[in-house]
Amino acid sequence: MNNTTDNPPKKNLVKEILAWKKKREAVILAHVYQPGEIQDIADFTGDSLFLSQQAAKTQAKVIVFCGVQFMAETASILSPEKIVLLPEIKAGCPLADMAPAEKVKSKIKELPEAVVVSYVNSSAVVKSLSDYCCTSANAVQIARSIPAEKEILFLPDMNLADFTARKARRNIIPWQGYCPVHNILTKEDVIKVKKLHPQAVLLVHPECRPEVCNLADYIGSTRGIIEFASNNPAKEYIIGTELGIFHPLKKNNPDKQFFPASKKMICKDMKLITLEKVLYSLQNLEPRITVPEDIRIKSLKALNRMIEIS
Repeated sequence: MNNTTDNPPKKNLVKEILAWKKKREAVILAHVYQPGEIQDIADFTGDSLFLSQQAAKTQAKVIVFCGVQFMAETASILSPEKIVLLPEIKAGCPLADMAPAEKVKSKIKELPEAVVVSYVNSSAVVKSLSDYCCTSANAVQIARSIPAEKEILFLPDMNLADFTARKARRNIIPWQGYCPVHNILTKEDVIKVKKLHPQAVLLVHPECRPEVCNLADYIGSTRGIIEFASNNPAKEYIIGTELGIFHPLKKNNPDKQFFPASKKMICKDMKLITLEKVLYSLQNLEPRITVPEDIRIKSLKALNRMIEIS
């Protein structure tokens, strides 16, 4: 945790947040797509599953999840005894919304023999309908654990499904959803930036289009991208994921340069949480995220299967 702001009102706000955090026996989690000032007050930063796992391990009574709805739901599934707060209740995920539960149920009826794998970027209800969950970091590993003769219904991201099918060599039926932030990046965008920075290493997220992934030097989760850039000797990188990741990249690697593959790669939902909203959440223990027990138990089964394989 490192507060870097020099703004006195913000410093006072941060002090108040930390005081209330102590009073509530809370832990603050922030996804790496969050604004830098939110990441700086967090006890843990990372991708959604890593954060939820940290939440499950902690002795804290309250989890303040600075992310989006499905992330807070996942924390609640893994830690039902804890109070889970999402400081902005409107922070959703367009990708998760592309797989509404009723449509998923219908598709499963059409494909009764298929193994259902849902990306963690899905609602709790969709997770409850799934055989396995996965993250962008372990999707290939999960797919490889499923017998090769089985069909896999993979949802909701078609680009991650394509990447997984190629790497795992499995028969994957993709759901026709996509992350608007990653899908906006085109091959032409990448070629343009590569011409400006010919020595730079291209790192992209597997939610990007296949033609973009084909140009990459490394394809990985947000955590994977940060680790690759930190451990690789190269000094210049082009980054193909949401721009919030530049905060930890620059902080961890002050001697390296990072260039966005596209300046359009901004998740508006991830930017909805502010310091003021975090403080309000801690003071009022609202908005709370809960998952109905029947849904939670079924979702937990799919998440635990993933964790056992990983």
